[in-house]
Amino acid sequence: MKSLTITLILTFALTAASYAAGNPSEKIEIRQNSISSLLIGLNSDNLGLKSSCAYMLGELKVTGAVVPLMKILRGDKNEDLRIAAALALYKIGTPLAINAVKQSARFDESRRVSKLCASFYNQYLKIKLNDEEKYQYAVNMKEK
Repeated sequence: MKSLTITLILTFALTAASYAAGNPSEKIEIRQNSISSLLIGLNSDNLGLKSSCAYMLGELKVTGAVVPLMKILRGDKNEDLRIAAALALYKIGTPLAINAVKQSARFDESRRVSKLCASFYNQYLKIKLNDEEKYQYAVNMKEK
C-alpha cells in the first residue's frame, strides 16, 4: 500500500512537471486531490518524494502548503529538504512564507541553509523594490 501511494504521488509529480514545462500560455487546471497528494507526500519517509512534493507545491504556488513547509524548514534534520522547503516558500511568496524564509536566514543552525535562505529573501526584496520603483516611475510619468 505504501509503495502504491509513493508511486501514485511520483507519477502525479512527473506529469505535473511535464505539463508545466509545456506551453507557458496554457492554463493548467490543478485539482484538489492532486494538491492533497502532494501534501501527503510531504509526510513521507522517502526523502526524494518529500523534496519533489515541496518543489511542486512551490511551483504551483499552493498557499495551503505554507504551514507544512514551514514545519519542514524549522524542524527537519536534512539540510537539502530544508532548502527545498525554503525555496518552495519563497516561490509561494505569501507574507507568512517569506517571513519563515527570513527567520531561517537568521536562525538556522546550518550555515548552508542560512545562507541560501538569505539569498532567497534578498531576491524577494530585490524584486519587491524593483516593482515599487516601476510603480513610482509610472506615477511620476502620469504627473508630467
